[in-house]
Amino acid sequence: MKGAKGHDVSSYQKDVDWRSARAKGARFVYVKATESVSYRNPYFGRQYDGARGAGLVRGAYHFALPDRSSGAAQARYFVRNGGDWRADGWTLPPALDLEGDPYGAKRRCYGMSAARMTGWIWAFSDEVRRLTGRRPVIYTTARWWNACTKRSTAFADDHPLWVARYGARSAGELPAGWARWTFWQYADHGKLPGDQNLFDGPEDGLRGFARDE
Repeated sequence: MKGAKGHDVSSYQKDVDWRSARAKGARFVYVKATESVSYRNPYFGRQYDGARGAGLVRGAYHFALPDRSSGAAQARYFVRNGGDWRADGWTLPPALDLEGDPYGAKRRCYGMSAARMTGWIWAFSDEVRRLTGRRPVIYTTARWWNACTKRSTAFADDHPLWVARYGARSAGELPAGWARWTFWQYADHGKLPGDQNLFDGPEDGLRGFARDE
């Protein structure tokens, strides 16, 4: 696989040996910061700062629960609790994790229509841009996106894609609208802590992406 290698972590990984991760090839990491408006990863500070100290480009992600509160409210909570961005070449843009409801397996789309879901995503994105200056990266799968937004193509032009697809030689068919991925989560375990990811480009391209170049 070509491209800069990285991973993503949450409180499940607890204290990470970042220097070991870098020695194994990691060049970037996304760290879970928040969920809805009531949860903050208790390890976030140590993970986020530890990654930077080891020389990794790092960013924060928010796990969306769209049925709990508005997109704007969740965006504000996220940015206040680690989801900010700066053009220093070491900070990835904020990321929005959109996937099935982990608290209700039969509610893949959180009981929301496609119109309500896309409205929620826009509200989150607009507030993140207002607070940080950048649109968020969208993490999702083709299956979830196409089902829950009814194949919306409205976000692809200005939201980088972080697509999840495991056990395959390529990222496969992308969610509607996107012609390329920026990050590909290709496995849920591997030599790096947490999920395994790839950036679509070399390390210097990753740093440029972080700077919004």
